[in-house]
Formats: sequence, structure tokens, C-alpha cells
Amino acid sequence: MDDTERAEDAWRDLEAQPAAAILDLLLAGQRRALQAVADALPAIEHAAVEAAARLGTDGRLIYCGAGTSGRIGLLDAVELGPTFDWPDARRMVILAGGEASLMRAREGAEDDEEAGRAAMQAIGPRTADVCLALAASGRTPFTRAAAMAAREAGALTVGFANNPGTPLLEACEHAVLLRTGPEVLAGSTRLGAGTAQKAALNLFSTLLMIRLGKVFRGRMVDMRPTNAKLRRRALRIVREVTDCSEAQAAAALEAHDGSIREAILAIEAKR
Repeated sequence: MDDTERAEDAWRDLEAQPAAAILDLLLAGQRRALQAVADALPAIEHAAVEAAARLGTDGRLIYCGAGTSGRIGLLDAVELGPTFDWPDARRMVILAGGEASLMRAREGAEDDEEAGRAAMQAIGPRTADVCLALAASGRTPFTRAAAMAAREAGALTVGFANNPGTPLLEACEHAVLLRTGPEVLAGSTRLGAGTAQKAALNLFSTLLMIRLGKVFRGRMVDMRPTNAKLRRRALRIVREVTDCSEAQAAAALEAHDGSIREAILAIEAKR
């Protein structure tokens, strides 16, 4: 039996515990999840560095998964646009069960191996692409088949799973094992396993974007200032990086259609 499915005797009577005790146990599970990510840092580093070299100027990030893992991948993918101005055309998300699985669980879809392979082949993976495949069990047929199709087409494959020695990790060139162990609520991998996957993707994608030049002096210089809060942040970033006045920063941003990077370069060029 996989670690993530095993029930521990220590939590056998979880529902009989006082509310405060239940929360303490659940939080302890979250701490173990983050330790699992810490243990996986070398694997995350190697995968992100190679991914940055592989993507070049036209490679795509392809996320694939089922259930909780698929939705976690989608969240990371979507946030790359506003945070780093990663082009929509260069990020793809393959979910078992399609978009319908976002709002309503379709657990049976994860068993469809042929659907996983077909979904990946439909987007035409190529050597410049990077496929990120996520599955808590490491055995999900849909996700493994999608990852294998990507690798066969020459894409770089990175597998994230919470059990060792599983088919997904063996199928991918980079195996990121997030060994979270049994869940406090037996088998509920949206808890520790899900937290570890979300944290690992945060680290992977942020390091990747840093290596791709999307960060300057610790700031998100390619961020899209699409609302009032983000426009204030853009103004602050330009001021802090260039040590200019608010009026100068505002004028530079306006002249360059809100581009933080271009505003900074324009101000520095005048010095």
C-alpha cells in the first residue's frame, strides 16, 4: 500500500478529539508536508535549471494532472501570466476530465490512460517544451500516459509525486519525490500531499522565472499592472529600483504602456 493511502493508528479516533486537538494534528501534517519539500530541494533545483535552458524563446510549460493535483497545476500555470508576463500561448494545462473537472470532481477520469495520451498528443509537444506531471499516488494512469507521450515527443518531463518508486516518477526524466507519508485524515491527499505539491510548484516556477530573467533586484519587473493595487505596486517598484521621484516613475510607466521593465530602462538610460 502506498504511504499516502495508509491509515495510522495514532489518528484512528480523529473525529473523537476536541476541535483544538484536531487542528493541531492537521497543522502538524502540513509541517511534515513542507519538510518533504525541503528534502526535495535538490531535485527541484535540477529540474528548474534544466527547464530554463530547455524553454528558450518559444518553449511551452505543459501542466498535467487529475483531481487535486491537476487543479494545483492549473493554479500555478494561471498565475505565471500576471506575475511574470508569461505568454498564455506558452502555457498549457491538461486535466483529466477536461474543464468540467474544475468545478466538479470527476475521479473516474484519472483512470483513462488513452485519454491522457491523446490529450498530450493533441497539443503537439516538442523538444523545447517542459511537461510538469503531478500525481499524489504517482500511479494515476491519465497523468503517466500524458507524461510518457510528452517524453516520447522529446519534451523535458518533470514528475511530482508523493510516493517513492512509482510509475510517474520512473516515467519522467526528473523525479521530484515529495514524501509526505500518511495523511492525518487517511487517504485525503488534498491535505499534506496537496500542500507539498503547491509549495514545490511555487518554488519550481519562481526559480524558473528568475533564471529566465523575469526578476530584477528581487522585484517582479515583468508583472502586469492590471488593477489599481498592481499599478501602485508597479509605481513603487520603479521608484525603488531607480531611486527616482514618483512623478518620474509615473511618467515612465505611462510612456511605456505600464511596462515596469521598460520604465526602469528608460529612466536609467537618461542618467
